[in-house]
Amino acid sequence: MSPNHKQLQPRLDRLSEALESGALDQARRMLNRGLAPVDVAHLLESTPPRERNVLWELVEPELQGDVLQYLGDDIQSEFLSRMDAEQLVSATEGLDVDDLADLLQRLPNTVIHEVLQAMEAQERQRIETVLSYPEDTAGGLMNTDTITIRPDITLDVVLRYLRRHEKLPDSTDTLLVVTRRDELIGTLPLNLLLVSDPSILVREVMNTDFASVQATAADTDVASLFEKFDLISAPVVSTDGALLGRITIDDVVDVIREDAEHQVMSMAGLDEDEDTFAPAWRTGRRRAVWLGINLIAATIVSFAIGIFESTIQQITALAVLMPIVSSMGGIAGSQTLTVLIRGIALGHVGGANVQWLLVREMLSGMMNGVLWAVIVALVAIVRFDDYKLGGIIALAMVINLTVAALAGTLIPVLLKRLKIDPALSGGVLLTTITDVVGFVAFLGLAAAFY
Repeated sequence: MSPNHKQLQPRLDRLSEALESGALDQARRMLNRGLAPVDVAHLLESTPPRERNVLWELVEPELQGDVLQYLGDDIQSEFLSRMDAEQLVSATEGLDVDDLADLLQRLPNTVIHEVLQAMEAQERQRIETVLSYPEDTAGGLMNTDTITIRPDITLDVVLRYLRRHEKLPDSTDTLLVVTRRDELIGTLPLNLLLVSDPSILVREVMNTDFASVQATAADTDVASLFEKFDLISAPVVSTDGALLGRITIDDVVDVIREDAEHQVMSMAGLDEDEDTFAPAWRTGRRRAVWLGINLIAATIVSFAIGIFESTIQQITALAVLMPIVSSMGGIAGSQTLTVLIRGIALGHVGGANVQWLLVREMLSGMMNGVLWAVIVALVAIVRFDDYKLGGIIALAMVINLTVAALAGTLIPVLLKRLKIDPALSGGVLLTTITDVVGFVAFLGLAAAFY
């Protein structure tokens, strides 16, 4: 069992001390003896670039492929770019097909071709099958290493066939039953195989009601299937029902984790695989785009405020109360937006129920708008001794919270239909809308009544 991150920190500190003192042999032993590849990857990701490069050179070549598969895309691509085809073939020998395909997809096409040509024909064919599908589909996730059996043999024959293997593929919980044309017709769980009469045929006990995945299915759909049926593995089939490979739970866990990181990082316009210790110029370049988008949104809001500049100059209390209206709308809208994005990700939100959600969110927005409008109006009346101002801010808040609920519901739905990630673009659109509506409603009402 590998140590957790807290237990790894002392080792990281000792590695740093060894590097600083020049004890490279000691650092090499620490990296290559007693640490699992996933822990070496964590150490590399927790180290600034200069020390990281030294550590990578100390990792033994036969372990580099195992370490590479656990690294984030940025660091992975950096190390892969330094390796030639021969080094890549040597480092990745023994990796599962799906893990090797993931690594190759980070390389230029010319390098991929060189690596494939250096492989044995059977291995090359397996890799090319996986590479023919996008990495965010079931075909891109699958491993072609499967154990298949025929329906017309006895369970005793199956048991003897299994004993001829040195080991079974990882996460093998089910044998796949296929025809002579490799059409998937059933599954035989290992636990059923072990307790059944060895003399009966596979067709008599095989499960014909099983979950399978189309090779073109999105990885998020695969994750939902695994969650729904508590799967450990699932066969991947072509459109005509031919068995192509299988997906295992470890790949699905990676999909779920990456999707969760994507949701969080996208809120700030960042890449979930961004290197924590990336150089300043790379970090600044990536963040500059999102900052520019937000600048455009802020400029739109400032223009909306500028329309009522004379009103603000006449009634200074408006400048004090303006942030309350926009802030409340922004928070209310973000609550709705988050619920909708989560619902879309889980497959709960579709065309049939959007209208119900829209009505629910607008009613909720109006209820909260009235509640907090009364409270803010009372505060404004007490603070500025102005009943008219209290009524204006109350009405503006009801308007903005209702619009926030409307926008928070419709934005993710519309973005999804346009094939735009709601988590990436929804927040800035919502903030712009609630700010503009809040300021225009509040300042516009003030200009009309004063």
